[in-house]
Amino acid sequence: MRIADLAAQRVAIWGFGREGRAAIHALRKRLPELTLALYCSESEAAEAQAFDAALRVYPNEPDAVALSAYDIVIKSPGISAYKSAIVTAQAQGTRFTSGTALWFAEHPHARVIGVTGTKGKSTTTALIAHLAREQGVRTALAGNIGLPLLELLDQQADLWAIELSSFQTGEAGPLELGVITSLYEEHLDWHGSHERYIADKLKLTDQANQLLVNAQQPLLREKTAQHPHRLLFGTMDGWHVAEGAIRRATQDVFPLQRMSVPGLHNALNACAALAALEAIGIDAVAAAQGLASFRPLPHRLQPLGERHGLQWINDSISTTPQATLAALESLQGREVTVIVGGHDRGLDWTPFVEAVKARVSLRIVAQGANGPRIAGALRAAKSDVPLGDVDHLTDAIEMARTITPEGGTVLLSPGAPSFDQFHDYAERGRRFAVLAGFDEQAIVGIAGLGIA
Repeated sequence: MRIADLAAQRVAIWGFGREGRAAIHALRKRLPELTLALYCSESEAAEAQAFDAALRVYPNEPDAVALSAYDIVIKSPGISAYKSAIVTAQAQGTRFTSGTALWFAEHPHARVIGVTGTKGKSTTTALIAHLAREQGVRTALAGNIGLPLLELLDQQADLWAIELSSFQTGEAGPLELGVITSLYEEHLDWHGSHERYIADKLKLTDQANQLLVNAQQPLLREKTAQHPHRLLFGTMDGWHVAEGAIRRATQDVFPLQRMSVPGLHNALNACAALAALEAIGIDAVAAAQGLASFRPLPHRLQPLGERHGLQWINDSISTTPQATLAALESLQGREVTVIVGGHDRGLDWTPFVEAVKARVSLRIVAQGANGPRIAGALRAAKSDVPLGDVDHLTDAIEMARTITPEGGTVLLSPGAPSFDQFHDYAERGRRFAVLAGFDEQAIVGIAGLGIA
């Protein structure tokens, strides 16, 4: 469905976040006479009306009856496609689309690398864009990473590095290359089940001419084995990490100590980015030298600096226990206090508990809505790790500051969403920075969004 196909249709936009605003702008630019309805929260209604006085603003969540009054609804990604109101309206003839789907329909011949994965997708997408630009390729960095595609509707690039969440994979158009970095349990509240989450993630494979996947994940290898043009990273005969270096087969290409982002998982993200560039014909060995100048993304193992004899690291993007384990692995050999916990989606913390319960040089502070459950699991496992259990992030930071030995590191890696206390992970990360004594404005902003 192209934007022109919306002419003379009854159209509503659902959601007034950045995706919704981008959709409004795009439709006003291409179809200025089109009547538009907007469904948003009550707190957003006045701002929405000021944003576009011609909008018909409804400050509520639409039910099936309301949705059925429209031919087409442009839905923001965070609204689950499995809501009963949507399923009912679809059965009655309402079509649902998104900014992502509209952009792909408008750009059927664009060279696109689409990246998804439970973890690693943002860093991998940003690395692809950064390294391609280092080789002189005019590259766009957009999508779920923080820049809606419709904001770049009429701009041109030689290569598009696009991050796609599990909410968006089914909305993508043709991809020169699809990349899947990992598959873990995530977003069960949106998808409804682990099985459906995996199925939705793997919708990316349907549009990918070539498919690049993480060889170190057996489930991912199994689920993608039938793709006719599948490539792997993380294998000894391709891009992988070994003996302190990123390697291409037997060739040492880049030493890990020169990486600008810490951790073996980030080194593997770099392997994914290099394998992706190689797959589309870019000299990846030459591009690898750009790994030293890559700027770490906010809230993703982001070093904030030193305050009062302690190092502080912001990994607020961590919303699964596996992500927290990866963060801890990147800090092996250091005295670490990790702050865990947040909104409880019912994820299983048993693997985390088993991995850390006998670890030395580690302290854990559990907080937030699922903090008591995490703390209880550690105590039930008779964990040897010193454990604190508090209500809120503010209390957790104070405790971490007290119990962490001088020269140690305080790591915010919650392994859970932020919605119990904050609007999103970014607000949580900024609050962590402020409470630790840093300027929140100095830690925000993803370098390289847009086209360069």
